[in-house]
Amino acid sequence: QVQLVESGGGLVQSGGSLRLSCEASGLTLEHYAIGWFRQAPGKEREGVVCISSASGNTYYGTFVKGRFTISRDNAKNAFYLQMNSLKPEDTAVYYCATEPLAFTCSEREYDYWGQGTQVTVSS
Repeated sequence: QVQLVESGGGLVQSGGSLRLSCEASGLTLEHYAIGWFRQAPGKEREGVVCISSASGNTYYGTFVKGRFTISRDNAKNAFYLQMNSLKPEDTAVYYCATEPLAFTCSEREYDYWGQGTQVTVSS
């Protein structure tokens, strides 16, 4: 059974940083596409940053602008989202996702999802 468990969300002031973690079980992440998505109240879920398993390319949401970084630790079967210079508009539930074969940062390409972790940025 595949399971993704996120951690690291919380409340942070504007300009602060958070690091989200996503630990996987039931599969080996090393060759999978990995991604972080978010959903703010009243909005659709959107891609934050993803690494394609097809090309190895990294895709960023337009709002990221160099503030967020995705990384992977194969030994721990986990991946991470480092978020710096956080803004109130980054407030959302953040989800990690993985898929054997994904080309872009579209949620439609991902079948395995975590439960989400709340990130709240105060002004």
